[in-house]
Amino acid sequence: MTRRWHWGVLALVGVAAVVAWLVSTTVFPYHSLNHDEGVYLQQAAMLLDGQVFLRPPMEDAFRPWFFVDTGDRLYAKYAPVPAFFFALGELFGAYRLALPGIAAGVVALTALVGREVFDSRVGLLAGAFVLASPLFVVESGVFLPYAPTTLLNLAFAYAYLRADRTGSRRWAAVAGGAVGVAFFSRPYTAVLFATPFVAHALWTLYADWRAALPRQAVTAALGLAGVGVTLGYNALVTGDAFVFPYQAFAPLDGLGFGQRRLLGHEVVYTPELAVRVNRIVLDLFFTKWVAGGAFGSLLAAAGVVWAGRREWSARAAAVAGVFVTVAAGNVYFWGTFNILGDVSRAGDGLVSVLGPYYHFDLLVPTAVFAAFAAVRGGTRLRTAARERFDPRVARVAVAAVLVVGLTGGAVVTAGNAADPVQTNLDVTETYETAYAPFEDGAPAESVVLLPDPYGDWLNHPFQPLRNDPGFDGRAVYAIDDRPFAVADAFPNRSLYRYVYRGVWNPAAGSPSAARLQRVEDVSGAAVTLEARLGVPSAATATTIRVATDAESAYYTAEPTDGAVGLNVSVRDGRVSVAGDVSATGNDSLTVAGRGTVRVSAFVQYGGGDGFTYRLSLPVDATGGDVRALSPRVERCANVRACGGAAAYVPSPSRPSVFVNVSMTVAEHNH
Repeated sequence: MTRRWHWGVLALVGVAAVVAWLVSTTVFPYHSLNHDEGVYLQQAAMLLDGQVFLRPPMEDAFRPWFFVDTGDRLYAKYAPVPAFFFALGELFGAYRLALPGIAAGVVALTALVGREVFDSRVGLLAGAFVLASPLFVVESGVFLPYAPTTLLNLAFAYAYLRADRTGSRRWAAVAGGAVGVAFFSRPYTAVLFATPFVAHALWTLYADWRAALPRQAVTAALGLAGVGVTLGYNALVTGDAFVFPYQAFAPLDGLGFGQRRLLGHEVVYTPELAVRVNRIVLDLFFTKWVAGGAFGSLLAAAGVVWAGRREWSARAAAVAGVFVTVAAGNVYFWGTFNILGDVSRAGDGLVSVLGPYYHFDLLVPTAVFAAFAAVRGGTRLRTAARERFDPRVARVAVAAVLVVGLTGGAVVTAGNAADPVQTNLDVTETYETAYAPFEDGAPAESVVLLPDPYGDWLNHPFQPLRNDPGFDGRAVYAIDDRPFAVADAFPNRSLYRYVYRGVWNPAAGSPSAARLQRVEDVSGAAVTLEARLGVPSAATATTIRVATDAESAYYTAEPTDGAVGLNVSVRDGRVSVAGDVSATGNDSLTVAGRGTVRVSAFVQYGGGDGFTYRLSLPVDATGGDVRALSPRVERCANVRACGGAAAYVPSPSRPSVFVNVSMTVAEHNH
């Protein structure tokens, strides 16, 4: 049995690793809708460089998502333990190599815990149950902290139970070390998981303190050492041992009821709301995200009842206690509210695509007790069949029941997994379009200016476009708010601008196209933007508005050969317009310092319909010379749609709609 059990676990481990790799590379090749992945991968790169802090070359343009800004340096709001796991993958060749290892470890340790509590058959089936659970399948393919922390919690549980059975202080030390690192990773998660085992430890001390005290003391000492390391890390990054980085980032983003706030998102998290949202999350967990859905959960419930009647022990109670502590403890945490999105609408929020990941630890007791019920139920069924039928009929009957049960469970599980997997695949298809300009990597020795649809953050949402910790990689990514300052910070790199067409909403199939635009940085006595704007033959009129930060002028245009030619020059603090245009009023425009000259050309069809070209030219007229960068170019359904979500991307299907721009420089006359 031992050899067969080992081979069985190895088979499960191998399948788990393959599943994690396939999910990571096919479902989440550009990462998921949860932008925390970019945070952990940025941390992983920092760890590999031996850095705890990022020190960007300038303020305001290089702050990654969920990093705390202390003025001259940045640090992540999360502890670095999950990032350490991912960094190990990079040491072997790629960050993604860490995910199969984590998945394999979760399955193997679940099997070991099941064997420690009951027997080998229960352990093997428990590992299979976790492997078949949609929550495990989805989470195994993403760079989030829930599977790594559960891996640590499982290591603690197995080592603790083995130390309890054998009296080994070495295993007690492993248990203490694992729970200490788990606390460093996610303190509250570790406490909720460990609490039933702490109760078990107190019970053993009460029952026979002389025998239990040496090993429990070792576990407690190393566990508390992990707490000490956590407090030390807090002191290093926040300056206060008792202020966690996430508190420094958002003081009201923590445990408890009342006013909760994370950046611009806030809610009064009442006990009533907490109970409501956790009931919804638990219902989703037990009906959609475990193997067999509701049937698998009922099997686990039957396992708890059956064990309570026939094979109950303090060890089984410790594992079963995880049901209570994780379910009850998350009521006190408003993150369960946030993953639901719109609470009144089913299937909304991150829970619909990534599952109830704050309850990931619940997979452990669910798997162990479902496996226990299945094994003991199978044994009872086989015994009953042998008593009532001849051996051949009994074997057929038992096999038929098993086939029907497994088939039904597989169908339910596949159905539950299909929707989130398909939704994530649809999101990935949109990501493929959005990141198409980077299919062969970013241009070498480049600086890429990025839009900021969600505020002044990098990697929110553009997770694959991350900076090396030293800001010295093949490409450097910066927010496109201070382009001149960014260009000055990297004078020896080529400048590009990443733009996309449509709002950033991958779940709805947007953006529809993207472009990486080369940006020229020119200066001289005068700079002229030369543009040709395509005008379809069906257009009836073209009107143009040229505006600086304080003034505007209007023009009519007469197309030549299907296009309007336009020259916008900046010299001596003034803006002049020439080409296929005629001013309709005062056209005296001035520009001072750094600003933007905007050209809006409305191409009108009959009935007032049409579209708008917009060219946004960054200029710097601070000194004697004029400096300018290539303009941002948009084609908008109307002028109100301009502003960042309507980037012009050339389309062969619309040959009459085009924009060609270039810039010329006039030198000083000497």
